[in-house]
Parts: sequence; C-alpha cells; structure tokens
Amino acid sequence: MIESVIRTSPLGRWYIELTDTMKEDAEPVYCLDVYEYADKIEEMGKEYGGMVEVIWSSDEGVTPEQINEVRMQMNAYEAEQEAKRENMDSMPDGTPNFES
Repeated sequence: MIESVIRTSPLGRWYIELTDTMKEDAEPVYCLDVYEYADKIEEMGKEYGGMVEVIWSSDEGVTPEQINEVRMQMNAYEAEQEAKRENMDSMPDGTPNFES
C-alpha cells in the first residue's frame, strides 16, 4: 500500500509525497510532476510484483485548484499512455499523437 499525499511548498507549488506503508522505516519519496510520480510508483511497485494499492490524500494547505491541477495532469498522463499502448494517431481528445 502506497500513500500519496499532495502537499504544497512555501512557494505555492504542489508536489506529491509517496510513502510505502508496508515498510516501517520507509523514507518518503518526493515527486514534482505526474511523470516522476508514475516512474516512482512503478519502481516502488516492482517490489510487490506490480500489485500496489494507492491511497490519496492532501495536506491541509493544499488548495482545491492544486488538487484539480494534479487530477487534470493525471488524466492527461493516462490518456497519453493509453494512446501509446494502442499506437493511436491522436489522443482521445483529438490532439495529434506526435510519438506514434
């Protein structure tokens, strides 16, 4: 089980703190964007055969706008990954897929 907490820096920039709750001495891992987050989740999940459960929460100072930004970036990332898997010429929203 991996805990993902959206936090905000003193400068107002969001980041995601990951903690492997199955380890007592687990050091938190910090991600500044959803690409780094996806890489870290995949890396942490290898230890469990890719079978992980993610628990989301947000810190007290995080604004609804920041949560929405994370959510929108996650949705865009997932759509991009889906387009790569299906080798699509365009993304689900009609945007050209320049990597295909």
